[in-house]
Amino acid sequence: MNMEPGTNKFLKIWGRLPILIRAIFSGFMVSTAGITVWAVMLWLIMPPWSVIPMIFVLWAFWKFFGGIRKVKLYPFTWKWSIIAAICFVIIVQSSFVITFRIKEFPAAQFTSDYKILGKMPLWTAWIMLIMSSVVAGICEETGYRGYLQTPLEKKYGPVAAIIISSIIFTIIHLSKNWAHPIIPHIFFASVLLGILAYKSGSLIPGIIGHSILDIFDYSFWWTHIAGSFKKQTIFITGIDIHFIIWTLIFLLALFIFYKSIVKLKREDLLIEKVVEIINAKKSQY
Repeated sequence: MNMEPGTNKFLKIWGRLPILIRAIFSGFMVSTAGITVWAVMLWLIMPPWSVIPMIFVLWAFWKFFGGIRKVKLYPFTWKWSIIAAICFVIIVQSSFVITFRIKEFPAAQFTSDYKILGKMPLWTAWIMLIMSSVVAGICEETGYRGYLQTPLEKKYGPVAAIIISSIIFTIIHLSKNWAHPIIPHIFFASVLLGILAYKSGSLIPGIIGHSILDIFDYSFWWTHIAGSFKKQTIFITGIDIHFIIWTLIFLLALFIFYKSIVKLKREDLLIEKVVEIINAKKSQY
């Protein structure tokens, strides 16, 4: 069946656009599509019941968009990817603690976007923040580390792709009040997620890490549901044991993340070697 003339013309124009423009537009639209649906669900259906239809929306979203990177992972790839994802969460969370021991924590600015969660019953607030974290994890990883970063990797290589996708990811988050004091952290977190997506070849580890990170952020940094940060800066208290421990946690998590990524690279080389051997044997028959 022939395509409609209008559709054919659109595809020709789309194909002539630079890959950078197409990747940025695709990544933004894919990410925004899922998050927008969640916002509409919250507007139409009273929490926490809005979670139920959103589960089906996320399933459909993943079925339609999730194949941009591979889904099935080898067991050893799973192992090192999950270790790296957990380290990613620890790295970012500890970087917040260190930062706000060096400069004063802007509590009012951090908690201004999600005051509505504080007005909900505690069990409802937890359900909503967990779902919001999962929505962000799935939609943003699929959009930015999938549809934006993947084509740029093929065109410009992984380093340029990760940097470009991280710049766009950071810019998109500047609409949030909490983002401005931690712009370097957002960029750094995006770089780590970009590395994880590239080295694992999958979006799943990044989705897991991103979702867990946002659960901590929603419950502790952006609201007071799980407590609040009340430590004074080291310029008042001096360099104390709390600051030293969190600095060591940050460095250790960063080291383990690096070692996990190196392991993933080695496993990729092993897989390529095994595939070459299998193909060579097949060609003999």
